[in-house]
Amino acid sequence: MQAELDAYLEHLRSERQVSAHTLDGYRHDLQTVLTLAEKTGIATWAALDGRSLRSFIARLHAQGQASRSLARLLSAVRGLYRYLNREGHCSHDPASGLTPPKGERRLPRTLDADRASQLLDGAVEDDFIAHRDQAILELFYSSGLRLAELTGLNLEQLDLAAGLVEVRGKGNKVRVLPVGSKARQALNDWLPLRALSNPSDGAVFVSQQGRRLGPRAIQLRVRQAGVRELGQHLHPHMLRHSFASHMLESSQDLRAVQELLGHADIATTQIYTHLDFQHLAKVYDSAHPRAKRRSSESE
Repeated sequence: MQAELDAYLEHLRSERQVSAHTLDGYRHDLQTVLTLAEKTGIATWAALDGRSLRSFIARLHAQGQASRSLARLLSAVRGLYRYLNREGHCSHDPASGLTPPKGERRLPRTLDADRASQLLDGAVEDDFIAHRDQAILELFYSSGLRLAELTGLNLEQLDLAAGLVEVRGKGNKVRVLPVGSKARQALNDWLPLRALSNPSDGAVFVSQQGRRLGPRAIQLRVRQAGVRELGQHLHPHMLRHSFASHMLESSQDLRAVQELLGHADIATTQIYTHLDFQHLAKVYDSAHPRAKRRSSESE
């Protein structure tokens, strides 16, 4: 089994040319399966069947393996068996039809409206970087952009007079989003300074040398703003989550929020209904007479 696994990993490295990180992940997951198989007396990959693999998944889940990790393991097993079948070592796939146990869906972290205001309403120094970073933060929160959407944004996609931005999201799908007045003002303050850097292309957000800011640079600037203004970790997706949560809390229009976020499936957007329910539950606990009484009696 080890020899065939090593041959598959070499195939991934030399012929498929997967990254070192991906290769390490495959090696770890498949070595785990091999170890479990050997412990239960399974001596060949051909002898590993769906029932045994399901038992391995259940054991790993009971040991605390996350659902996402188990899904990755099953994907690795499917890749291995495609290779083994093609090489004539097997004629089946024990992972066929198997799905990982459903894990608890973690709710995304958000800023409440007061914390968002604290982040954005402070004084902005009159310099290149400060105005650029303010425009980045305002646009993330104003329009709920993904990091890749903001990184790839070009001037022709902005219509500040109309208060609109056109973004190209996942699946190359284009959507037109509103840009709030605060974000428009921040962009209007930033764009004259941008021009002074002699930009190398039409990127909206550039360095002082005129080069388009990459994802890591923007993540760093957002993180630094979070530490400086809020004393906490902050990342671009938290601003997107905050945008979505606050929009849903105010509008109660799930379909509209789905369109604004560019989610293909409304089930993806429905996670924000859980966030909204948490807010409502807090209001209930603090305001309802029975909730107050129940809280005081339990103390």
